[in-house]
Amino acid sequence: MTGPPPLPPSHRIRSPVGGFLSLHARHAQSRTRFGRAHTMASPLQSLVTDDDRYQTAFQLFLQRSSEHQCMLDFIHAQLPDILDSVGHGKPHLNVIGVGSGAGQIDLEMLSELHLKHPAATVDNEVVEPSAQQLHNYKVLVGQKPELSFVKFSWNQMTAAQFEEHWKLKKTMKKADFIHMVQMLYYVKDPGATISFFQHLLAEKGKLLIILVSGQSGWGKLWRTYRHQLCNTEISQCVTTADIKSFLDSTGVSYRSYELLSQLDITECFTEGDPTGELLLDFLTEVLDFSKTASPELKAGVLELLRHPDCSVENQGRVIFNNNLGVLVIDHQS
Repeated sequence: MTGPPPLPPSHRIRSPVGGFLSLHARHAQSRTRFGRAHTMASPLQSLVTDDDRYQTAFQLFLQRSSEHQCMLDFIHAQLPDILDSVGHGKPHLNVIGVGSGAGQIDLEMLSELHLKHPAATVDNEVVEPSAQQLHNYKVLVGQKPELSFVKFSWNQMTAAQFEEHWKLKKTMKKADFIHMVQMLYYVKDPGATISFFQHLLAEKGKLLIILVSGQSGWGKLWRTYRHQLCNTEISQCVTTADIKSFLDSTGVSYRSYELLSQLDITECFTEGDPTGELLLDFLTEVLDFSKTASPELKAGVLELLRHPDCSVENQGRVIFNNNLGVLVIDHQS
């Protein structure tokens, strides 16, 4: 799914929109991204097994949704206040981007960090398993001479591999800002991953997490059809509601933000409409969902997608709730 789906979002906008591909982290490369191939019980096949169709569906999602815009709005309007106390006046800041994709969102955040702390230099650890995405990121950096204040360290590895690598180094280095945008769908244990990176925070450090909101249509879709649509091996049907429950249970304080986003899914309800079928593939992360799902599953998914819990109807259009959630966790002393 997307907005993130079961094989959720790899949102880091890619060209021509940008490089969020890893943001949403739902990329076809997710097959190698945070673990193993996305598998489903027969006869349903994961959308990511057909890279061309996946990419086409992802581009359609970008065109039809306001997801990337709501993320950019947050970065420019609210992130600066969050970053204000980061570093505590230090002349050098350490940043880690987990699942950085092609870097567009990373660079937007680094720009805001620089505006808040113009005198500080930055060491930026980029964690991204896709060689192609890392290449794209490096190309983007090469086009921006204004980033001379940043030293980039490139880590072609998954979050789990980075954790193992970090522990082997036995480094005492701490991070002032860590961001994980649309990538927790890919890790086996989101809670353990969050705990590890939180422990890397320096005093005044911040951990930023962006995921699908528990109040979104995705949340309702996943809660209802988790077993039919989601690959539970790598806990892909995770929302901010799940992460909040984990943080509450462990006594970790956090700040929460809701990012309003919409996705026009009107064509999903027209039998045989190519655009609708592509959107359904993306929403369910099932290849040719309309043709391969049982009549009961298809009818149930369509009914739920149109339900007020997931969508609103406006001037003949069906608008899916694609809201994102942001969680900000501080260094815990």
